[in-house]
Amino acid sequence: MKTYITLFIFLLSFNLPAQETMNDSLPYYEIPAAPSEYSASAVAVRMIDGLGFRYYWATEGLRPEDLAYKPSPEARTSAETIDHIYGLARMINLTVNGQAITSSDDELTFEEKRAMTLTLLYEASLVLRENPDLGELNIVYKRGDSTSEYPFWNLINGPIEDAVWHTGQVV
Repeated sequence: MKTYITLFIFLLSFNLPAQETMNDSLPYYEIPAAPSEYSASAVAVRMIDGLGFRYYWATEGLRPEDLAYKPSPEARTSAETIDHIYGLARMINLTVNGQAITSSDDELTFEEKRAMTLTLLYEASLVLRENPDLGELNIVYKRGDSTSEYPFWNLINGPIEDAVWHTGQVV
């Protein structure tokens, strides 16, 4: 009997660390449940959740050599593509929170950027779940004294779809 208990504890010790690494505190390890009703905001929420889920798994476990990969001399490295996706997630988050998009000089490590990207997308999803009136949301770009404003449609065919495309490139 003592042998069986020792074997059980031994095998259990191999399983616990695997579970801890598989389910960390970052959002989108699993895709959230779909909204219960169909609406414009529910569709936007699902698009962002789908992006977050894909991004989570596209960037999980990337190594320095993966981040340095460049498919051609003219192309971005994977790290530069991830920088761009972070910027797009920032645009999405600022827009749904009714804030103007300004330039950012964030200096983040890959791990910090990955966590921030996932958090920005998750927060945007939560805001849209509570704000069903997308007609009130506009993308606002602010550069110096200049401001440009576009309807929410441009968020869908701009930053959201662009981020999905680039996430596919990382894969």
